[in-house]
Amino acid sequence: MASHTPRAVSPISMVRVARPSTVDLITAELRKAIFTGALPVGSPIGEVEMSSQLGVSRSPLRESTQRLVQEGLLTASPGRGMRVSVIGPEHVADVYDARLAIEGQAVRLIVKSGSVSAIHNLERAYAELVEASAGTDARTIGDADIEFHRLLVDSAGSRRLSHYMATLAIETRIASLSDPNGYTVRRSVSETYRTLLDALTAGDVLAAFVALERQFAEAIARLTGRDENVETVETPADEEPPAIGPIEFVEEV
Repeated sequence: MASHTPRAVSPISMVRVARPSTVDLITAELRKAIFTGALPVGSPIGEVEMSSQLGVSRSPLRESTQRLVQEGLLTASPGRGMRVSVIGPEHVADVYDARLAIEGQAVRLIVKSGSVSAIHNLERAYAELVEASAGTDARTIGDADIEFHRLLVDSAGSRRLSHYMATLAIETRIASLSDPNGYTVRRSVSETYRTLLDALTAGDVLAAFVALERQFAEAIARLTGRDENVETVETPADEEPPAIGPIEFVEEV
């Protein structure tokens, strides 16, 4: 009777999932703080105070702030240190020009893919924007608006487009927060959203792009004070911003 030598069983190869570094966590927290207004536009970034608030050392904080300077979310000035960037009326059009380039390409990719689920998800995000706009909370309306556009870009399936849009979304928020009268958003939902969705459903790239272009032109006019006829919802400039808490580190097991 022939004997059989047991075959060696190869150990299962486990790929370790990359965990975010301390610098990554700090950078994400600072981006969030700028977006929510916890770090007001134009406010200084003091290393000692900020490292204490976040519960981190100054070295990774310094590296994180340098990343945000490169992204344009923080501004470094000789002798004045770092501050949260301010985007005044003269720079608003540039932000939206960049958004049109990114979101216009996203539209092309969505139409090319013929993704029904992408349009379904955008319809849901649109419904949430309409619902939020029926209320009086400026930040809720603004968040729903930006979420729609983030989803539009994410639906294109391009990691780089989504990466660029993440920064542009924060710059858009900074532009609104830079208004000396306080954070202000449009109360009614522009009809260009419906036009955009209908164009995507029909696979009409040009009509979708034109809808975006018109929508952004309306936003630029409002943010630069050239259109005062649109009804808006405002968050008072003296409203207390959200607090910044320490970063929660998850222990590796």
